[in-house]
Amino acid sequence: MPPLDIHDIERSAHETRVAKWSLTMAWWALFSAMFWLYVATASTAAYGARNTLVGMVLAIATFGVINRILAAYALRTGSTVERISQALFGGIGSTLAALLIGVTALYYGVFEGSVIAATLQTWFGGDIRLWYFVCVAYALPLAFGGVRNWLDRLNGFLLPFYCVGLVALVLASTVDRGYPTGWLSVPAPDSAVPGWVGSYLIYMGIWVMMLFTMDFAALGRVEDTRFHQRVTFGGFFYLCTFGVNGLVGMYVVHAYGVEGTETGVVQAVTGSLGLAGVLLIVISQTRINTANYFLASNNLEVVLDKVAGIRLPHIAWVLICGALAYLFMLTDVLSYLLDALAYQGVLIMAWTGVVLVHVLLRGAGDSAESLARRRPTGGLFAAWIVSSVVGVVLLEQGSSATLSTLSPAVTVALAVAGAALVSRRNVAAASEPTAVAS
Repeated sequence: MPPLDIHDIERSAHETRVAKWSLTMAWWALFSAMFWLYVATASTAAYGARNTLVGMVLAIATFGVINRILAAYALRTGSTVERISQALFGGIGSTLAALLIGVTALYYGVFEGSVIAATLQTWFGGDIRLWYFVCVAYALPLAFGGVRNWLDRLNGFLLPFYCVGLVALVLASTVDRGYPTGWLSVPAPDSAVPGWVGSYLIYMGIWVMMLFTMDFAALGRVEDTRFHQRVTFGGFFYLCTFGVNGLVGMYVVHAYGVEGTETGVVQAVTGSLGLAGVLLIVISQTRINTANYFLASNNLEVVLDKVAGIRLPHIAWVLICGALAYLFMLTDVLSYLLDALAYQGVLIMAWTGVVLVHVLLRGAGDSAESLARRRPTGGLFAAWIVSSVVGVVLLEQGSSATLSTLSPAVTVALAVAGAALVSRRNVAAASEPTAVAS
């Protein structure tokens, strides 16, 4: 059976859709990432534990609601990020959207692979460049077969090991260091915005999950929509991903008294579990990197096809993504990775705001066929770009820490307002009677 790639999605034939548990297991690869532990500990260091808990709860609710909506739309219409962007923003917009999700997924793959490599080098020694190569080389074949052929089985097999590992991590750290009194009452440092707002804005920086949702949900079957809204993409997923992982990260990092950084999280994991902790990191990062390479290869394939007409077998695109990831790893990746993700995050949040407005106001009548026939007017593309530019300007300026911190919220607000205005004008224009010559 040939691998399921972006061209299978675009054909939208029912037989190419993936069974509900296969899609769920493939998507839940994103549940097991050290990054989620890191986000919560970084928020705690910046805004305090109680503010982080409030921000976390708000993020779980927000991500759960938005992704229920986007998942249902993608399941019904078969729309990937590239396809709905083509319908709403035109050729340039669809290429930009596919590039955003492809590069962002690749960056996350670089981050997660670097964590594995650094852990293995710390434990076993050796040249870090060799460990980078090993981490890329063993991950690539896992992404060759796509969701239907391999990713669901691999991640379904590894999921229990990760869950057991989290429990063991908490128990081992408690036995080793005792109960970390005060881990839920870490004080909040002074900040430019209320602490709970700042914590919530940190989670807004990972709205790329909305785009990931659409690309995965487009693979699912319409009759499984309610299941996927509840179990796969909705609030339950984010309760586990943000909530469970975040609390474990806060607990263990506080128990070991290490910094709330990527390195601090790894130190806490390996310090409590030893070699088993190394295995837990490898399992967790391997699971999420299957999704990262899957998304990166699919979307970069679309970009090169649109821009240069380059068409290669899907396996070739996975190998290209692996080569790019290895080259990024050879640089001082963490010195620029978070900045790059911040700027891309502005574009992603604006995209999400515009698309969400369309889905809520105009999306009820959309289908695979109507989206293919739709001709973009340019107004929605302008709303996306203008709100993105404002967000980048706010992010870049240094005169006001408050405005810089609030840039994600301002970006989304402008994108939603702009898209709503354009949609209302389009409806009004469509309802005006056409003049008839007498």
